[in-house]
Amino acid sequence: MDSERDAEDLIAEGAAASVDGWGFDWLAGRATEERPPWGYARLLAARMADADAALDVDTGGGEVLAEVPRPPRLLVATEGWPPNVLVARRTLGRLGATVVAVTPDAPLPFRDASFDLVVSRHPVRTDWAETARVLRPGGTYLSQQIGPGTMRELSEAILGPLPAPAERHPEQAVAAARAAGLRVVDLRPATLRAVFHDVGAVVWFLRKVVWTVPGFTVRRYRPQLLALHHRIRAEGPFVAYARRFLIEAHRP
Repeated sequence: MDSERDAEDLIAEGAAASVDGWGFDWLAGRATEERPPWGYARLLAARMADADAALDVDTGGGEVLAEVPRPPRLLVATEGWPPNVLVARRTLGRLGATVVAVTPDAPLPFRDASFDLVVSRHPVRTDWAETARVLRPGGTYLSQQIGPGTMRELSEAILGPLPAPAERHPEQAVAAARAAGLRVVDLRPATLRAVFHDVGAVVWFLRKVVWTVPGFTVRRYRPQLLALHHRIRAEGPFVAYARRFLIEAHRP
């Protein structure tokens, strides 16, 4: 198979595979990413075991929350992307969780002080005022968030040079949390190596993690994808770096 045909087949494969939910099993054997050192799933399980009423914001397909071994008495999750809502309801049914479809950027549809624990893994945007509002006094917010310039190397491989990131800095999250009346008790940043072994994995990732290349389509960026395919063939796997940070805050 010549290189050009190989590229087209890989691109087509990555373009056809489902990206519903928030699992990344499709990338097995094709791409890897280091895990943050703090172990979010372990921290989540510990907090959930001690909670009475908990909310998971932007649950995706519920894949991470579903691993909690001891759910609280009341467990609610929100999701703003309709296909993921259906996936999450199937995934979280065994936990007895309620999955609420929400409109992005709208206020949380819950009463004040409804939860003693609010969590979110990779939220699209954290509404700190709403988070503080739905937390009970003494409650906890725990979140693993996307850091500034995450996967920048991949973004630039498709888009060309980009300006320095202006958003998603941990310090900005701390300031916003404090402005909402929360007390930040933990903040940990991490830079994590991600490796893509073929351009099909790149296509699938860009379709799923849509903020990496906003407006991505195969048709629009085919020349850049072909160039990346040839680069991988000539130089080996493509390496980028995911930026993450863990933040924990309490409502006094």
